[in-house]
Amino acid sequence: MIFDYQPLWLSLQLAIITTIFLLIIGIPLSSLLAFRSFRFKSVAEAVISLPLVLPPTVLGFYLLIAFSPNNFVGEFLQNHFDIRLVFSFPGLVAGSVIYSLPFMIHPLQAGLQGVPKEYKEASYTLGKGRVKTLFKVILPNIKPSILTGIVLTFAHTIGEFGVVLMIGGNIPGKTKVASIAVYDEVESLNYHAAHIYSIILLLVSFFILLLAYSWNKRFFKAGLPS
Repeated sequence: MIFDYQPLWLSLQLAIITTIFLLIIGIPLSSLLAFRSFRFKSVAEAVISLPLVLPPTVLGFYLLIAFSPNNFVGEFLQNHFDIRLVFSFPGLVAGSVIYSLPFMIHPLQAGLQGVPKEYKEASYTLGKGRVKTLFKVILPNIKPSILTGIVLTFAHTIGEFGVVLMIGGNIPGKTKVASIAVYDEVESLNYHAAHIYSIILLLVSFFILLLAYSWNKRFFKAGLPS
């Protein structure tokens, strides 16, 4: 029997792309939540945190409805940009970005709120603007929080099942990621292949977390705030 590594490769691609997207989105969004007060802020925070408590199949179901070509979002993307999100890899990315959003936002927001106000005030006094202060002063001082957000997002995406199954289905080479492959092999009573997929996912997740904890300890020893 030839073992199919394609689901593992798709899972890796999905995790990397999702993490990059969320890091780009997460920095300005977490900065907004950390430093600004605005109307309905609590509502925004609740919406961002919904994936933490909402069953993945529920979220996946509503994303499936929203991304369908029969609804406004899916129809608009398909007609104007020729992008079909349902049962496609781009759809997996879109769903993963939404589903893993709080795993990036929460560590970044906590880290930003922990930066002493004196750092920002000193930067403003020296004539630096908000954007330069954020990238030159604040972000370098929350490296452990950034690393935590990256690790949690990556590991969470690697292990996704319900959302990716609802949006992407089970198409070999396109949407069949490793977590779905495990389920398929168990259903087929092919426990050997299921074991291989599972142990690889377990080891990857373990070593990512181990590396993150090791790096965080180095940051703390260096005296950097979290």
